[in-house]
Amino acid sequence: MSNTLDETLLEERIGYKFKDRSLLSRALTHSSFTNEQKINKHEDYERLEFLGDAVLELVTSETLYREHPEMKEGQLTKLRASMVCEQALAYCAKALNLGSFIKLGKGEEACGGRNRESITSDVMEALIGAMFLDGGMEVAKNHIETFILNDLEEKVLFVDSKSSLQELIQGVLHREFEYEFVGEKGPEHDKIFEVKILMDGEEIGRGEGRTKKAAQQAAAYEALL
Repeated sequence: MSNTLDETLLEERIGYKFKDRSLLSRALTHSSFTNEQKINKHEDYERLEFLGDAVLELVTSETLYREHPEMKEGQLTKLRASMVCEQALAYCAKALNLGSFIKLGKGEEACGGRNRESITSDVMEALIGAMFLDGGMEVAKNHIETFILNDLEEKVLFVDSKSSLQELIQGVLHREFEYEFVGEKGPEHDKIFEVKILMDGEEIGRGEGRTKKAAQQAAAYEALL
């Protein structure tokens, strides 16, 4: 069994106590964990993720529609996509240290699944689905507004950092830049990559990530700031 943190700590962090604790437990259970349980089978988070994804899209759509009356449908769609994409949700999950609560199988644990964006973003959606079933739409909506739709400008900047940096440097400053791989550290199954950005030979940003793409994004975000 994975070395996970107590679920009551997560309840404290999100400010909500589940009436049905089995929903919270299921939202945090990866399929690799259920597959290793020979006697006591557990349900994984996938069905809750499906539900949470729909709730998240509805709440995000309503919020953006209300707060941006000047935006056309295409702009709203693009902004919503940036707010609920895998990277954005993983960014929010990291703020809650959500990865530390996930129940993983030994193999997935060894491969660094606890910090994998595809998993933490899925669990973020599953948690929303669990809260919706346990407390209704208002509970789920409050969670989304508090932990996902807060600080919208910074999150959009983070998610779109690579394209925003390119537009700024090439479109406005009319200069060139490049990403340069610095190195990697950590064991084979849990590597951290480091990338820097050079403009006219001068370093303007540096970032780390569990993939080279994530490291580039972190570097671009630092350069923009």
